[in-house]
Amino acid sequence: MKKPTTNLNSSIVMRKSNVLLIFLVSMIFGFYACSSSTVVEDSKTVEPAIQPKAMTEVTPPTPDPRVGLGAGLFDAEEAIWNLNLISQKRPPADFVGVTNSDLAFKDNYVFQGNYNGVIVWDVSNPRSPELVVDYLCPASQSDVSVYGNLLFISGEGFGGRIDCGTEGVEERVSEERLRGLRIFDITNVEEPEYVANVQTCRGSHTHSVLKDPNDDENVYVYISGSAPVRPEKELPGCVNALPDDDPNSALFRIEVIKVPLDNPEESAVVNSPRIFEDLEAAPTHGLAPADLAAIEEAREAGAFVVELGGQPRVLPDRFVSQLIGNVMQQNGNDTGTPTAADSAALREQLPDMIAQMFGGGNDEADNRGPNQCHDITLYPEIGLAGGACEGYGLLLDISDPANPTRIDAVADSNFSYWHSATFSNDGSKVMFTDEWGGGGQPKCRETDPMEWGANAIFTINNGKMDFESYYKLPAPQSVYENCVAHNGSLIPVPGREIMVQSWYQGGISIFDWTDPNNPVEIAYHDRGPVDGTQMAMGGSWSVYWYNGMIVNSEIARGLDIFTLEPSPYLTQNEIDAANTVSFEYLNAQGQPKIEWPTTYALAKAYVDQLDRDNGLSDADIASLRTGIYSAENSRNTRVLRELASNIEGKAGSSSQSEKVRSLAQTLRDLATM
Repeated sequence: MKKPTTNLNSSIVMRKSNVLLIFLVSMIFGFYACSSSTVVEDSKTVEPAIQPKAMTEVTPPTPDPRVGLGAGLFDAEEAIWNLNLISQKRPPADFVGVTNSDLAFKDNYVFQGNYNGVIVWDVSNPRSPELVVDYLCPASQSDVSVYGNLLFISGEGFGGRIDCGTEGVEERVSEERLRGLRIFDITNVEEPEYVANVQTCRGSHTHSVLKDPNDDENVYVYISGSAPVRPEKELPGCVNALPDDDPNSALFRIEVIKVPLDNPEESAVVNSPRIFEDLEAAPTHGLAPADLAAIEEAREAGAFVVELGGQPRVLPDRFVSQLIGNVMQQNGNDTGTPTAADSAALREQLPDMIAQMFGGGNDEADNRGPNQCHDITLYPEIGLAGGACEGYGLLLDISDPANPTRIDAVADSNFSYWHSATFSNDGSKVMFTDEWGGGGQPKCRETDPMEWGANAIFTINNGKMDFESYYKLPAPQSVYENCVAHNGSLIPVPGREIMVQSWYQGGISIFDWTDPNNPVEIAYHDRGPVDGTQMAMGGSWSVYWYNGMIVNSEIARGLDIFTLEPSPYLTQNEIDAANTVSFEYLNAQGQPKIEWPTTYALAKAYVDQLDRDNGLSDADIASLRTGIYSAENSRNTRVLRELASNIEGKAGSSSQSEKVRSLAQTLRDLATM
């Protein structure tokens, strides 16, 4: 197996100012009247081992080692940059070969969804995770969330059973079918207790748990269901009609479930808000050059090509077999082998068949906007949510949890399927992902447009979203690797927006989007294809930062845990400051407000950032580093107060005035500790 490649940029770079200058500046400002003389003697240690560099100076490894990696399920070649892979765990036996999906976190536990149920890992020692329980309870997608002692699991597929049985459900209408939300009591994590389920008309593809800051008795779960509407005989009240024809339609709405924390058995749908009203069909793009070429190649080889959704598509073999069987019956061919006449008849009849099965493309529904969301990211501390809803990105007001309302909606012809959303910590920006191809197709090929299957970054101004730029994985992937933007989270680096994100078999990418017009990749990990001869599903479904770890749910290979490696673009001080943040729990679609405790790591991280962005002079940066070093080692709080007073006076003339003031306040707070 090829060893991971790396470029740590770890050479020590000394400042222009020498030790004498540091000492003279320090004396001029009188910072060290009460300091130990060892500060001057040891002043070299104040210089960072890796000098911060501006985002405009990022120099990734060239050529990109992610291109051309060798294939394999558990022995694929790997490429890694500015990350450390510290552990890998394969799925337990009942889950091998079955899709691993999303992640949730509580205390020292990682809950990993799988289409066969849920896997719980103890990551108290992230270098050696231990399997706690593998709970067999099939249902796609098994997206997971936690709150308190409750575990929530989504179910949408037709084979999920209320009793968690593995035999599936054969009947079209069945009381045994589970399509909705499962609720477990995990007071004893080793033995989850199935306490309730809430059935919904379109199942639960994903869900989002909302803890209202003003309500300690309940949580609310927003359900995003994308399956066809269930028959009313299976679930009374389910109506498959346009809202204009029947106001009780299960289309063009989401579901809000209220969960009483002391009595989850009473959980129920309390509202079905129609957040899509008055939206028109969104603009779309055509097929990529590689897709068009593949269709023409298939057509020349005799494949059946149909128009679906206004685009040509190759009809899968299983559908061809069903349809040509009908034609053979019409033609009186009982030989079991279709003739040229049968094939010709099928080609002639296909347009009418497709129109009957999927609609003719002229009905009222085709002119409407989305009728469901894929993900809804809730940020209750700022009262907003980002809805990634098929052809639109929505901004929602969730100040009344049971009654979300739409504030703004944006569409983009470069987007195919709005998939998920992430806010900046201050709520001034939001990023949406585009899952072009549905996650099962190669959409990071060299010929694919960089604007398709990417992220779109918006600023939020007076409740309106304004587009700024796109970000897409910069390393082209092979035709055997499903690759497109998928799930991720913020890494809590103070003063910056840094995201870790899944790209399926494109691996994981860490990028800085503090400047919404210039997102820049600063770290990554990638493996070669699962199979180097044909498409086989695999790669990173979701990856999140949690309490100092970066945890990755690998669709085919299990669970990975990474730690950040310092670099000129993310220093050790910034990593240390991020690692002071601790969450009690974390859910994929529930974004917490990040707050940093007052620490020396926080102050030193701000200094590194002011150095990187030229927010203060070299002399000021040198003085700050030496002064903070002195105070941390001698507990001389007078130094901190004097440092704060000095730089606060320079905030107004700094290009990073807000960060200078944040540093000054941190120094003052440290002085009181």
